[in-house]
Amino acid sequence: MTTRDGAPNLFPFLRYKDARAAIDWLGAAFGFEPMVVFPEPDGTIGHAELRLGPGVIMVGSAKEDALGMGSPRDLGAVTQGVYVYVADLDAHHARAAAAGAEMVYGLRDTDYGSREYGARDPEGHLWTFGTYYPGGE
Repeated sequence: MTTRDGAPNLFPFLRYKDARAAIDWLGAAFGFEPMVVFPEPDGTIGHAELRLGPGVIMVGSAKEDALGMGSPRDLGAVTQGVYVYVADLDAHHARAAAAGAEMVYGLRDTDYGSREYGARDPEGHLWTFGTYYPGGE
């Protein structure tokens, strides 16, 4: 489902132990650009929105609250991943590798017609970048 103007209506949100560092790293490695960042009085990040093309993710500091969300490294598990379409996958992969992204698997072609790679960010969130575009392009 999309909004009336055709923009996406799904916005993954991720918690990081060091959200400030994550915002910087996500920019350097994956190309995300901060749209808004709302710091808390204690220096943590209450809410941030990062853009990559038309896509947006939300980021905040890990904390003990009703959601119970923490960093995968602290929790010892990953329960979800984020898939991101990128047009120039080889250049994106090179950028992520140069920034020190932990590659889960390198560039590969899939049976469903995508070219993709998988990586973890410094706190263990799983990211897949590829040429597959759900619903067609």
